[in-house]
Amino acid sequence: MDRQMLAAAYRGYIDCLNRQDWDNLGLFVHEDAHHNGVRVGLNGYRAMLEGDFRAIPDLSFNIALLVCEPPHVASRLCFDCTPVGSLFDLAVDGRRVRFDENVFYEYRDGRIYDVRSIIDKAAIAAQL
Repeated sequence: MDRQMLAAAYRGYIDCLNRQDWDNLGLFVHEDAHHNGVRVGLNGYRAMLEGDFRAIPDLSFNIALLVCEPPHVASRLCFDCTPVGSLFDLAVDGRRVRFDENVFYEYRDGRIYDVRSIIDKAAIAAQL
């Protein structure tokens, strides 16, 4: 994939997440997906995302920055949400928080194979 195709694929993935279209997640995520160095597979990746939406019912992924250098994508995602309980071991309990996530992806066979995620937990803690 070239840069434009990679950017379009990534935007499609983000749209899939925001629609919680789990049946089509495999169009965007490789069956042997890895997250932060651990093989989780497509089913584990889906379970992780479904858990995120249970913990944060108003979760929405918003792209603030997107850089594509095939086969890699770097993205800064912004969140403005109200988690229902604890989030990243912080007692948020329904309070509105804003934070960012820096994510690096590697694509294989046209789908996300490896995800490396860093969430700004300090921003959440500062708001509590």
